[in-house]
Amino acid sequence: MHRYRNVGIVVVLVVVSAFAGYEVGASRAAWDPAPSQIAGAKAEPTASDVTFSVTFGRIVHEAAEKIDDLATRLGAHSWSMESVLARLEKFALAAINIANVLALVGAVFFVATLLMRTIVPLRIAAIISDVFFVGYAVLANSVTTFILYILLLPINVIRLYQMIKLVRKARESAEGNLTMDWLKPFMTRRKYRKDDVLCRKGDAANEMLYIVTGKFHVTEIGVELGAGRMVGELGFLSPNNRRTQTVVCVEDSEVLTIIYDKLLELYFQNPHFGYYFLRLSSERLLENIARLEAIIERDKGKLAVGAK
Repeated sequence: MHRYRNVGIVVVLVVVSAFAGYEVGASRAAWDPAPSQIAGAKAEPTASDVTFSVTFGRIVHEAAEKIDDLATRLGAHSWSMESVLARLEKFALAAINIANVLALVGAVFFVATLLMRTIVPLRIAAIISDVFFVGYAVLANSVTTFILYILLLPINVIRLYQMIKLVRKARESAEGNLTMDWLKPFMTRRKYRKDDVLCRKGDAANEMLYIVTGKFHVTEIGVELGAGRMVGELGFLSPNNRRTQTVVCVEDSEVLTIIYDKLLELYFQNPHFGYYFLRLSSERLLENIARLEAIIERDKGKLAVGAK
C-alpha cells in the first residue's frame, strides 16, 4: 500500500515538473543558448542551434533533480501508519487550548440542537452552545464570532422564556382558567364594527380568534360572547376545517387572531402545549354541549306547558 502511494506521488511530481520545465523552456528566447553551448562555441549561436532535443533535455534534467529530492525525503522519513498517527497526535496536542475546547463543546451542543424534536430542549442546548462560542470568541479574539453568538444568545433566551410561559399558561387553562391570554404574543389584532359577520356556519376556517373588547352573538344557539372568550378552536380540530356556528358582531369590538398554521406549529413544537390545548378545547366543547342540553330542556318545558 505504501509503495503504491509513493509511486503515485512520484508520478504526480514528474508530471508537474514536466509542465514546469516546459514553461521555463518556452519562456526563454529561442536564440538564448544553453550554458554548455556557450562554453564550447566558437561562433555566435543561431536560432537553429536551439532544437527540441535541447529543450526536452532541460526538462528531463529538472524532473530528475526533483525525483532525487523526493527520493531523499522518502528515505529519510518513515511513512508507516504509526508515524502518521504519531504526527496526527502531535498536531492534536499542539491544537489543544482553552479556546479550542470551548469551541468544541459549543459545536457538540449545536449539533445536538439539530437532533432534537421539541422546542424547549432545543432552545436550552442552543443557549449552552452560544455561551461556549462566546467564550471561544473572547479567548480567540474573533470579533465576528463574538458578535454573531452574542446576538443569538438573547434571542434563544427570549424564545425559551416565551415557550415555558406558554406551557405554564396552557396548564393553568386546562386546570380551570379558560382564558387565552397566554396566546396573545403569537396573535395579531383586528377590529370589527356593529353588524359585521365574523364567520358563517359552513365557511372554511383558517384562524382562531380571541375577543378583547365588545360582544358577538352566536345566531344558532342564541349566545352572546364577550371579552375573554375564544372563537374558532373547534374549526381547528375538525377534519374539514369548517365553521360550526354563525357569529355576528353586536357592538364595535376588537379581537386577536392566530392562523391555524401558526397554531399547528406551536402544537407540534411542544407536546405539553398540544396536550393542554386539547384539554382546553375539550372543555370548551363540553361547555357548548351542556348549553345546548339546557336549551333543549328549556324548550321541552315550554312545549309541555303549552300542551297543558
